[in-house]
Amino acid sequence: MDDVAGIFARESPYLERYVQLGIASGRVLSVSFPDAPDEDAEVDHELLDRIFDYLSGVEDDFSDVEIALTVPTDQRRALDRVREIPYGDQINVETLARMTSGIDHTDEDDLNTVRTALDQNPAPLLIPDHRVRDGPSAAPPAIEQKLRSLEGL
Repeated sequence: MDDVAGIFARESPYLERYVQLGIASGRVLSVSFPDAPDEDAEVDHELLDRIFDYLSGVEDDFSDVEIALTVPTDQRRALDRVREIPYGDQINVETLARMTSGIDHTDEDDLNTVRTALDQNPAPLLIPDHRVRDGPSAAPPAIEQKLRSLEGL
């Protein structure tokens, strides 16, 4: 996937939406769930295959997938910790704050930094913000609920 670039999308019957990836230099820039894909989107990509396996119930943590995070440092650290939440587990925002270096779980501004990171997550599903039960998700609510249901959350 090192030199791959483009937009890739495939319709998911389970999600009742498309899964669309933006990729540059082999790194994921974005994951979205549009009603219709970008007109230039291609359907074949190995990461889409893995995502569709996941949506069929195959456990995958996607930890080897490189994601190009262009967010402030504190938000990046929080999103990096979200990637460590195991499949089928869930935590709350306070626990995520405790897991994140440089974030004080008792400071409301720091908790808001964590919530902002979740809300602005550029790659929901690959950065599984649906596993943070009391935080916002960057995925649409119906998608977030289906991902939670898939993992038994």
